[in-house]
Amino acid sequence: MSHAVAQEVDARGLNCPLPILRMKKAMGSVESGDVVKMVATDPGSVKDMEAFCTQTGNELIETAEESGAFAFLVKKG
Repeated sequence: MSHAVAQEVDARGLNCPLPILRMKKAMGSVESGDVVKMVATDPGSVKDMEAFCTQTGNELIETAEESGAFAFLVKKG
């Protein structure tokens, strides 16, 4: 994950829908084109993040697994 990150969201230990709500809040506070990184432990967050990006017009740049957590890079549309 080598993009400049404008904001990082730590959603470890939170279950659906809290990780997505945290991401939505973070996306509202950054400029178009900025990248937000979210780390979550909820396995459902993988599909949730894909759906969130499709519905909101944001770009899911990368999904990775890091130390038992899932990391997402999302570029604001």
